[in-house]
Amino acid sequence: MKFIKLTAISAAVMASTAAFAAEPVIVVDEADAMVYEAEPTAVAYEAEPVAVAYEAEPANTGIVGKTTGAVRNTTGAIFGGTKTLFNTAINPASVSAEAGTLGYGANIGWSLNEKTELQAGWAGGDAADLFGGDFDVDDVNYEVDSDFSNPYLGVQLRPASNWFTVGAGIIVPDNDIDIRANSENGSYKIDNVSYDSAEVGTLEGNIEHRNKLAPYATIGFRPNITNNFGVFGELGAAYMGKTDATVTATGTSDNAVAAAKAAETELENKDWLEWMPIVKVGATYRF
Repeated sequence: MKFIKLTAISAAVMASTAAFAAEPVIVVDEADAMVYEAEPTAVAYEAEPVAVAYEAEPANTGIVGKTTGAVRNTTGAIFGGTKTLFNTAINPASVSAEAGTLGYGANIGWSLNEKTELQAGWAGGDAADLFGGDFDVDDVNYEVDSDFSNPYLGVQLRPASNWFTVGAGIIVPDNDIDIRANSENGSYKIDNVSYDSAEVGTLEGNIEHRNKLAPYATIGFRPNITNNFGVFGELGAAYMGKTDATVTATGTSDNAVAAAKAAETELENKDWLEWMPIVKVGATYRF
């Protein structure tokens, strides 16, 4: 607006100057032969206002604008990823029932891609009968009574994109394993020493593995029978850690106490007891 006012004033000044500077006008009267010189007349001109267009400069959002866009994009990515994860979690690809050395149980599977499936499951119960219900440690045979609880989280891979599978994961074991020694020919032979079973009485106790998390690995097969139904089998092992054994004798003699202590030591020194064999079969329904 100041620019418009200055333009109008300048135009008025220039017009006035031009009027005063005009050449005098000569008028000749034929009758009296008189010469008149016209007085210059000041003429005021009103200048038309000039419209001036101004181009507004864009607002400089700078870092704030870029930051807002980045926050918006990041928020969208987070919510998008969370939605995808949530949809995957509530829409499993398969459910399976299984029975094996870890117990009886079931698992749920989520397909991450054509070759990879994430699994979460549980197996437990009295699984001793599934592997014979007993085992031998050197010259002593032990009957087993078990109460297993083995929740696990793992992944199943199909490296050749066919029925062959490779599995790995973690078990969280909480297993009760009770044992009872069987005498042979009226004696227990422990660490090459024979103890009279009549004097020792019954040797019984339990074993416990130290690992709170037990890694496992398997190989197996998972053929599909129909579009929805399939079967599977797996072989492998889980590392349960060192074994702690507790054995007591019903006899009260020194030989009975010595036999119980020798049985504990013999059980704890067997490295193969640190491993839990995994043998299982089952059926799968795919959605």
